[in-house]
Amino acid sequence: QVQLVQSGGGAVQAGGSLRLSCAASGGTFNMYVMGWFRQAPGKEREFVAAIRWSGSITYYADSVKGRFTISRDNAKNAMYLQMSDLKSDDTAVYYCAAGRGVVPSYGTSYAYWGQGTQVTVSS
Repeated sequence: QVQLVQSGGGAVQAGGSLRLSCAASGGTFNMYVMGWFRQAPGKEREFVAAIRWSGSITYYADSVKGRFTISRDNAKNAMYLQMSDLKSDDTAVYYCAAGRGVVPSYGTSYAYWGQGTQVTVSS
């Protein structure tokens, strides 16, 4: 089955940038959408961004629109999240996900999840 392996993340100062990567293995034939979610301590998991596996349609949470950019490389079965102008509120564990759900912002649209990576932004 599909496995998602994440890389990237770390600690940065407010205003800095980071790029997260997510590589899929095991076959992505049935994947429709890939996305990023995050969860801060004591808070619910929230949608960050998503991209259609085939096509150029992207989706962003209002809180990150204009600062984060999601992209994909189908040949590499990979997805990326370029995060710029980071803020302290962006501090969270970030998870990549893949699935066939219709609504990109719903966690239930994703059947496969990465292991998560910590992003810490100090102000």
